[in-house]
Amino acid sequence: MFTGIVEELGTIAEVTDQGDAIRLTIEASTVLDGTILGDSISVNGCCLTVAELGEGRWTADLMQETLDKTSLRGVAPGDRVNLERAVTVDKRLGGHIVQGHVDGVGEIVSRSPSEHWDVVEVSLPAHLARYLVDKGSITVDGVSLTVVEAGKSSFTVSLIPETLARTTLGTRRPGDLVNLEADVIAKHVEKLLGAYASTHLPADIQKDS
Repeated sequence: MFTGIVEELGTIAEVTDQGDAIRLTIEASTVLDGTILGDSISVNGCCLTVAELGEGRWTADLMQETLDKTSLRGVAPGDRVNLERAVTVDKRLGGHIVQGHVDGVGEIVSRSPSEHWDVVEVSLPAHLARYLVDKGSITVDGVSLTVVEAGKSSFTVSLIPETLARTTLGTRRPGDLVNLEADVIAKHVEKLLGAYASTHLPADIQKDS
């Protein structure tokens, strides 16, 4: 589990193609402090397991499911990535509850720079729209953000200088792909209400809802 507060920008050092999987080696420093084999690190919002540790770098294996459903399938040596270690019980929840399980891939539609922040519009897969509300939470490439305006096919966020400077979102441009994770609380509420409706509401009301 993560909080969506990026700890550092890492750099892709190596990408090894294994046919139906790849091995990523990432240069980093902060996230390696106290890290051991088997620990979890979020890479652009995708939870990966540390398979190897070296001096200033670590390696993870990405299976086909991850390649099919995240933007990590397109990374190359030299790319910067957002990194965050799994949260510990004594850490402040500065963002929101993030699982590191990518729900879909969006695309940067536009960005409007201003003096102190950028407003960025991101396309949204149709099946995720129901989980977003104005002022709710969304994870974009592992960054916990507040939704400014939630639409049916896209949403907007405002990026403060800290986010622009310390994450890859500062350099993302229209057309770039980003990993999205909806608020897990919204997904649990939907499932619970659906189960309640199926057992407590008349069939005609269930159909309308």
